[in-house]
Amino acid sequence: MSQELIHVYLMPGMAASPLIFENITLPKDKFKLHYLEWVLPHQNELLSAYAFRMTKNICHENVVLLGVSFGGVLVQEMSKFLKIKKLIIVSSVKSRDEIPMHMQLADTTGAYKLLPTQLASKIDVLEKYAFGKNFTKRLKLYKKFLSVNDTQYLDWAIRNMVGWEQQEPIKGIVHIHGDNDAVFPIKYIQDCIIIPKGTHIMIINRYKWFNEHLTDIILKD
Repeated sequence: MSQELIHVYLMPGMAASPLIFENITLPKDKFKLHYLEWVLPHQNELLSAYAFRMTKNICHENVVLLGVSFGGVLVQEMSKFLKIKKLIIVSSVKSRDEIPMHMQLADTTGAYKLLPTQLASKIDVLEKYAFGKNFTKRLKLYKKFLSVNDTQYLDWAIRNMVGWEQQEPIKGIVHIHGDNDAVFPIKYIQDCIIIPKGTHIMIINRYKWFNEHLTDIILKD
């Protein structure tokens, strides 16, 4: 009798596409990977309502949810509506206490509203006038991995990230974090698996670590 597969659903970070997981592999005799994608939020949609909508894309029971960055926040909200096997977040936060102070201040003052999110839809224009190899290289990465450049989505996502009100970490959550994460500095993070020299995009450039360790992390009781 063949072993029943464990279904692993992967949620990318803010505005990112599932391509960030292109190098993530797990043993095919044990796991089946499923890639979630961002959809446009409704006008003034609560994060909890959006998360409930996203659970409609989960087609199996007792699944593993893995989310990166803001996608990690989303899978935590989704887990509140599902019976899951394991909840894993990468380069993310587990509660409001782990959100950097400058983000909390941006929420309190409303400063996040001043971010020029409309520029995300003009990457081609930026690339045309880019100076320097590093800047051009970064723009090409953004073009590859950015899947949503809708201003309404970006405004909604930023507002819900800086204003996330989770007070206590969800019991049993697994948090994987890099000690060189510039978005969510390690000094704010508690109770996590630390990846030395891991950055905010380590799901892309440190994929070998995940391929070596995710199986044990998922199967561990």
